[in-house]
Amino acid sequence: MIKTVLQTCLIGAASLTTACTAPAGEITRDTEPYDGIAAEASISLLGAEPFWGVDIEPQSDGFTARYSTPENIDGESFAVERFAGNNGIGFNGELEGEAVQIALTPGDCSDTMSDRTYPYTATVSIGELTLRGCAYTSDEPFTGDENP
Repeated sequence: MIKTVLQTCLIGAASLTTACTAPAGEITRDTEPYDGIAAEASISLLGAEPFWGVDIEPQSDGFTARYSTPENIDGESFAVERFAGNNGIGFNGELEGEAVQIALTPGDCSDTMSDRTYPYTATVSIGELTLRGCAYTSDEPFTGDENP
């Protein structure tokens, strides 16, 4: 069992006798996979300049993503696999022969085009193309005007 500095500090605070320092070589960061986005949640990612969107939906056999642009409003759907990192979640898949990697990290995000604030930052790589934007989930919506 890994005992983190945070656990040591919490135990020390309760007893007021333990110092809050990490012994040499002890892990000093959270090593648990991120669990802030439920597997059942729908996820919407978006960006501007260029405009793009990715919607990720849970399915009975995994997850499906749909990538859209103003030139392809209906978008292209493809299967993705979900994984949890230390500070967010990711998805990988393949779209038209190109590797796709999607990363979501908690933190306030602005799309620079509206007065909305989103709870996640998003990075999407499709082959050599890298897109940066914001994201929200069915459990954690954006704040601000619905129709700016």
